[in-house]
Amino acid sequence: MKETTPTAMPPCFERWCKQFDDCWKNPPQKTGFRHYLGGLLGESERKNISQMANNSIGVVYNRLHHFIADSPWEASIINQRRLEIINKLSQTKFKKGFSLILDDSGHRKSGNFTSGVGRQYIGEIGKTDNGIVTVTTHYYDGKKSLPLDIELYQHSSSLPKGKDDKLFQKKPDIGIDLIDRTLTRGLRPGIVLIDAGYGNNTTFLKKLEERELKYLGGIAKNRKIVVKQKSNEEIETRIDELAKSIPMEEFEPIILSVEKTKTVWVTTFTASISRLQGERTFAIVMNASSIEEATEIDYFITNFELDKVTSEWIVNNYSNRNWIEVFYREAIMMVRIKRVSS
Repeated sequence: MKETTPTAMPPCFERWCKQFDDCWKNPPQKTGFRHYLGGLLGESERKNISQMANNSIGVVYNRLHHFIADSPWEASIINQRRLEIINKLSQTKFKKGFSLILDDSGHRKSGNFTSGVGRQYIGEIGKTDNGIVTVTTHYYDGKKSLPLDIELYQHSSSLPKGKDDKLFQKKPDIGIDLIDRTLTRGLRPGIVLIDAGYGNNTTFLKKLEERELKYLGGIAKNRKIVVKQKSNEEIETRIDELAKSIPMEEFEPIILSVEKTKTVWVTTFTASISRLQGERTFAIVMNASSIEEATEIDYFITNFELDKVTSEWIVNNYSNRNWIEVFYREAIMMVRIKRVSS
């Protein structure tokens, strides 16, 4: 059964769209925006132009295709307006000291006609495959969670000149650009949360610190750190090797309240790494009370001072990264509820 888009949408849909009208250069763009947004919110299981046009009354494929592929408009301008609208509403207004979550998301995709498609690590399947990856920033303030910016990662294999192509940009560099967009808006996070793909990149960490940002990030198990002994002697070792030498009694059990409550064992200490002056606080988090029994061990770094960092602080703050998944899962659920109710 076809649906009428956008006239089948509730009145709030048109009120929302009108707030973007001055971003468009002509009436066809305003119409194209409504048809495209209506298609994204509509019943099509596959959100491609053909399916959205086929499942909508009054939407012409060629016109919708022209709006998306050829019409001269900037997604960044539309996204900026979205954030301005959000920040005007009391329920969604941005708060100081929020968590800024940086993440990348990969999706398997066949063919090579779409920009950015290449053989790369795809998070949703946990292995390397042909697909597309985007880098995103997300806002969370303890009550509400919402996406900020998104940028396509152009894999080198998808570009004519590979890594020498002017469009090629590494994920950490894209991440810094997205964080700078947030700062340019006058929004300053209390903490930046990053996974090991970014936390293990020293250049990326230096750029965060140059912006006077506090962060908590994962690092790889083979990350080399310099630890000061009681004799003041410094030794360089891999963090996973150091973990084996830490007495079991130094790990503190912490009950982590996520979707399913679980207990983890955590220890924190200070150490230094090459190319970063001074010491940083590190943490080892595992799902058992001893290294021998643990099947999951995670390693973290933060530039918060050790006296401000507790084991509970580490696991609770880092678990906030999960709000990205929660947001999109709930968004999908709301769309499905809409379909059932309609």
